[in-house]
Amino acid sequence: MPKIEENEVWFVVGSQSLYGSEVLETVARRSQEMASYINSNKNVPCKFVYKGTIKSNEEVTAIVKQANFDDNCVGIVAWCHTFSPSKMWINGLNLLQKPYCHFATQYNVEIPNEEIDMDFINLNQAAHGDREHGFIGARMRLHRKVIVGHWKDENVLKELGKWMRAAVGYKVSQNLSVVRFGDNMREVAVTEGDKIETQIKLGWQVNTWPVGDLVDEISKVTDEEVQVKVKEYRAEYQLDTDDLHAVNYQAKEEIAMERILQREHADAYTNTFQDLWGMEELPGIASQHLMARGYGYGAEGDWKTAAMVHIIKAMTQGLKGGSSFMEDYTYHYEKENGYSLGAHMLEVCPSIAAAKPRIEVHPLGIGGKDAPARLVFEGHEGKAVVISLIDMGGRLRLIVQDIECVKPIMEMPNLPVARVMWKIKPNLREGIRQWITAGGAHHTVLTYDATPEMLEDWAEMMDIEFVHLTQNTTTEELKKELHVNDLLWKLR
Repeated sequence: MPKIEENEVWFVVGSQSLYGSEVLETVARRSQEMASYINSNKNVPCKFVYKGTIKSNEEVTAIVKQANFDDNCVGIVAWCHTFSPSKMWINGLNLLQKPYCHFATQYNVEIPNEEIDMDFINLNQAAHGDREHGFIGARMRLHRKVIVGHWKDENVLKELGKWMRAAVGYKVSQNLSVVRFGDNMREVAVTEGDKIETQIKLGWQVNTWPVGDLVDEISKVTDEEVQVKVKEYRAEYQLDTDDLHAVNYQAKEEIAMERILQREHADAYTNTFQDLWGMEELPGIASQHLMARGYGYGAEGDWKTAAMVHIIKAMTQGLKGGSSFMEDYTYHYEKENGYSLGAHMLEVCPSIAAAKPRIEVHPLGIGGKDAPARLVFEGHEGKAVVISLIDMGGRLRLIVQDIECVKPIMEMPNLPVARVMWKIKPNLREGIRQWITAGGAHHTVLTYDATPEMLEDWAEMMDIEFVHLTQNTTTEELKKELHVNDLLWKLR
């Protein structure tokens, strides 16, 4: 996965030739100063690059064309230092294929009582210029982020940094390939979807590779390669089993799957316990370790969740909370003290572990294969969200629900899988009701790092529906929102 700091966000400043060369030189000097300051802030994950002051239709169009075809550029941030007549932006913005942010800021913090005169006003017209620029964005129905505040304000730069992370998610989405080892689990509805529409909308290539291809690749893995991989496992995790054959086989599976993924330039994959022909075990630690290294994974052929796992991991590089494939397994309906227990048969990412995971081997009880090695651990405490991307037939809906992960209230000594316990907002009963009402899937991405704002920005960039279930969401209002959304999206 490319490093997030290698991406660039281009800072384009609007002005015009009316004010003369001295003003334009000041604008350029200040813009470079602002870019340098923003680029050095810890909340800004990508390079923030000043690309010049735009003064004409031709200049806007040229910079947009450059941005569209520069693989390092993940988005454009525009600001108007002076008044920048926005008709000259139309042709360029019509061509824009990258995420777009309107940064409504100004160079100075305060109005200078003694200095303010007509020269000051002519130079410092951000309030004037940004409103002109805002109109053209609204008139053109642009997908855009509007960030308001002074460029040295820490909260403003946090907001800008989150938008940049969403822009990285947009870039990753446009170049994402998902390998499906076999098909979806039989008769399951929510893991299905329109792959053609998804590629048109999100850019994903989703294709199937026979499990036989994977089995053939497994047979080519050498004992030396297995021992190198197992050495990685021993360094990162606590070995708590005598069944080294199961651990070694997981190493073979990981090596083989990664070879195919790299060969196909893919960053996400699926499998299903219903299609393990020729394999000894369902991948357990193999999938968990690949996820910890940034690959996306979805069980039972769930290619939408697999893709979202990788996109979220790409967006949140450098953050420490972790993200994982997840599933609501069972509920604790104690009155006034309700919890959801998230887990899966095997495949929960150790990036969310509260302590060093243990390598254990236990029978799976499903799939008819040997007992697989897996990582067993508890997820750590903290605020998080669960995310579900569903196909509504004709459009995609991204559902995000706020949760609070807690230390499990019981030990569950006989549950041989990784698990996370959380409180759903606003409470268990209403949270479940709202999730089901919105059509949320049983598979999700659980992330401590991606915020609802970041995910809403990504949905805006991708032009898909966004539904956020919060502490303040009521089922009645949610139903109204979903009905209105249905109507609006059908009219588009």
